[in-house]
Amino acid sequence: MQVLIVEGQESVSRALAVRLEQHGYEVATAPSGAAALESCDDTDIMLLNMELPDLDGLEVCRRIRTISDTPIVAFTDRTADLGRIRGLRAGADDCLDKPYEFHELLARIEAIMRRVRRVLGVPSVPVRVLTIGDVSIDGATREVRLRGRVVRLTRKEFDLLHYLARHPGTVVSRRRLMSEIWDDTSAHALGPRASRTLDTHVSSLRGKLGHSGWIVTVRGVGFRMGHVCTGRARPDAEAG
Repeated sequence: MQVLIVEGQESVSRALAVRLEQHGYEVATAPSGAAALESCDDTDIMLLNMELPDLDGLEVCRRIRTISDTPIVAFTDRTADLGRIRGLRAGADDCLDKPYEFHELLARIEAIMRRVRRVLGVPSVPVRVLTIGDVSIDGATREVRLRGRVVRLTRKEFDLLHYLARHPGTVVSRRRLMSEIWDDTSAHALGPRASRTLDTHVSSLRGKLGHSGWIVTVRGVGFRMGHVCTGRARPDAEAG
């Protein structure tokens, strides 16, 4: 699971990252609210210090909730219930007063992700692994392997690849992908910013899978899952 720590003090951020990594988490850090807004779609869960150098944590929560459903655990120094209530109302999924017990934080992360999996319909028992060419995609563990080697994907990259793999032979429109993966059904779903977001994730997936043929561009329509059995990687290139 990928965790994003949003913390203005590097020493605090690093210490927490080390402990999380010892428990098997992949960790990235963001030193400011602005950096958190840029990275919120590329993580499974965000740990947000409400006291940041650039933006108030409540404002960060509100902005994230307008663009992403990424779970948030907020840390607050504010007095008792008031800080927690404001954090929850701003969009945090859970709040902890500082100082907190590390193992309580782990328990809350696990509880939140169990709820997220239920909402997404991810079963608690293993499901059939999708195998397409040299790639296998496990929807239960959210693990992707290329010829047996684990490929590290962000949350949205996995969602995009898994969605295309579950619709083999189907050209999926850009609007449908923005709706299903980014939960964007607005008129902006086909706007320049949305197109850049989608194209960036497609390009990143092609690069990580080592071949442009895994995701085929159907110009003017959208994308479909490709099928590659090469035995070796090929540089990324535009397909379609």
